[in-house]
Amino acid sequence: MARLPRLYAPGLPQLIFADLASCATLASVDDSARLFSDLVVWMGDASLRYNVAIHGWVLTPDSIALIATPDDQQGIPKLIQSLGRHLAARLKAGSVFQGRYRSTIIEPGYWLLDALIWLERLPVRTGLVDDPELWPWSSASVHVGSPGVAPTWLAQHVDYWACGNTPFDRQAIYRKRLQDGNPPATAQRIEQSLRGQWALGREAFLAELSPLASRRVLPGSRGRPKKGTILAPHKSVPI
Repeated sequence: MARLPRLYAPGLPQLIFADLASCATLASVDDSARLFSDLVVWMGDASLRYNVAIHGWVLTPDSIALIATPDDQQGIPKLIQSLGRHLAARLKAGSVFQGRYRSTIIEPGYWLLDALIWLERLPVRTGLVDDPELWPWSSASVHVGSPGVAPTWLAQHVDYWACGNTPFDRQAIYRKRLQDGNPPATAQRIEQSLRGQWALGREAFLAELSPLASRRVLPGSRGRPKKGTILAPHKSVPI
């Protein structure tokens, strides 16, 4: 079965998840903290070079996950490629990713904060920490106002700014949501969309998105198309 082309639509954020191959898991690397630190720098450099606004990010020993809005269809593939090249050179390995990265378009104004919370709670779900604010390789500390220097390239999304009128209000409201986590049904919906690489949004959003996206935004109906139906070709965008 042919793999799906990348899902893209102009001006819309995406949730991106890349699994690292066994040869590239960062926990086994000597001085892994230095490699995590370098990955943050590489990620920021690539975001500026390829015009990708990163709104949230998490690095774990086994994965790289982002929420970002690219300026064009090639921005995110180029960013992931760049991180892969840096990692491969540092680790003296071949392919450092376990298959292709997965991504889903997110409906802003409704699903983005839920996706950001899902992203920043990843270290908790994988048993790395008990509190998402305590994982140093994540945007969570910036969003809750913990001490430290925020990466200059982090682009706060308007949905985060809408959490409150002042930085203190935003940080307090977001911290409460981050500590509570998403309801199970919300987390499941995010994971299903990411696993299937289908758009994440309400019905009206998906209907408006369909004519703008690089391919269909929802799974097709099972079975063969009805007689007389013409299937439009999809243009593939390699990673």
